[in-house]
Amino acid sequence: MAHVRVSIEPERLDPDNLRRDLQVDGCGSVVSFVGLTRGDDDGVEVERLEFDAWTERLPGVLNDIAEQALVQFGISSVVIAHRTGSVGPGEPIVCIHVASTHRASGFEACSWLIDELKRQAPLWKKEIRADGEVWKAGLG
Repeated sequence: MAHVRVSIEPERLDPDNLRRDLQVDGCGSVVSFVGLTRGDDDGVEVERLEFDAWTERLPGVLNDIAEQALVQFGISSVVIAHRTGSVGPGEPIVCIHVASTHRASGFEACSWLIDELKRQAPLWKKEIRADGEVWKAGLG
């Protein structure tokens, strides 16, 4: 039975703990993506990223793309979590875990999911840098 879990994390995101929410019965692979805050952007120190979200809409968008991935790629289970608020260098921003019967579909689905998240999720990020603040273009 297909399974989706979506969470929005305002304080802390724990990829290892989230991995436990996958349903892996009958699966032969788990593919994961964890996006981290970089401490440097083109040679300029990044102190943190600040994520603003349309909180009423974000969970539904993430759930919709996860449900679409289940059908499109024939995978078994998806867990997606995204931070909001302030995220320091080295800290996880986003986590996607995909459980699938075969690795190829898991890799395809995981790659598609992060691209769709960045394209569709109502999230905006501001980089707090040593030289000032910069809103990053686009969603995600």
